[in-house]
Amino acid sequence: MMRVVVITGLAQGMGAEVARQLASSGACVAGFDVDEQGLSSLRQELEEGPGEHLLTTLNVCDRGGILEFRDRVLEKYGRVDVVLSNVGVGFFGPFEEVDLEKANRCFEINVTGTAAVLQAFLPSMREKRSGKLVVVSSLVGQIPFPFESIYSASKFAVEGLVQSLRYEVEPFGIQVALIQPAQVSTSFAAKIHELPPEGSPYRERAARFIRRDEELIRTAPDAVTAAAEIVKVVLSPNPRLHNQVDAKSRFFMTLNRVLPRKLRDAILLRQMDIA
Repeated sequence: MMRVVVITGLAQGMGAEVARQLASSGACVAGFDVDEQGLSSLRQELEEGPGEHLLTTLNVCDRGGILEFRDRVLEKYGRVDVVLSNVGVGFFGPFEEVDLEKANRCFEINVTGTAAVLQAFLPSMREKRSGKLVVVSSLVGQIPFPFESIYSASKFAVEGLVQSLRYEVEPFGIQVALIQPAQVSTSFAAKIHELPPEGSPYRERAARFIRRDEELIRTAPDAVTAAAEIVKVVLSPNPRLHNQVDAKSRFFMTLNRVLPRKLRDAILLRQMDIA
């Protein structure tokens, strides 16, 4: 039986590559994104593959639209085996200078948007007593980075949401997993890197952080490699709760668990060239 996989945020980057790899394996891919052009291009690619697909343009903040999308998916396929919540936005800047109204949008998309998608598909999974919820978090959901306080907070919230949810849904046969990438060689981080204004006391250190981050991104796993690791989790009969997509993420997660805080902090600040 072909798997039915719902993917949010699949018009480009890792989401698009996960969709391609799953579709090539014969999975039925349903998903949405706000990027209509990227979605149209992906749709054309998937039409040449073996699996079925249902892609639509939709904003994750549209609660009613998510429920309508869910109904269309269940009507077409009769079930959903996996939900992969990949939608998310970044946020960069010194906390003192953060526009909190803009920060609210980050939380609305990253946290409440994720919650809305999971909540929409949970009832059907619970009724058939099987399913898998996979959520893309981040390394910064456990290891906070400077100048990423809002983004880190949103990913900490996502991690708390998923880990709490696990206790509630596992008795119904529903599995839960987190994906925790560090840098992936896509345009995601570059979109949010913006220097503080002239005169900001944080400008010089933020500039060094940005330079270092962009260096790391250039040598990071590409979307194809990262997506292959995510696909393994999606297809695994018994996925781990925490999953990284590259050796560097696994290394830093291990250090975070075993090293004293002062040493962890020193390594992080040196790594990002802001010691």
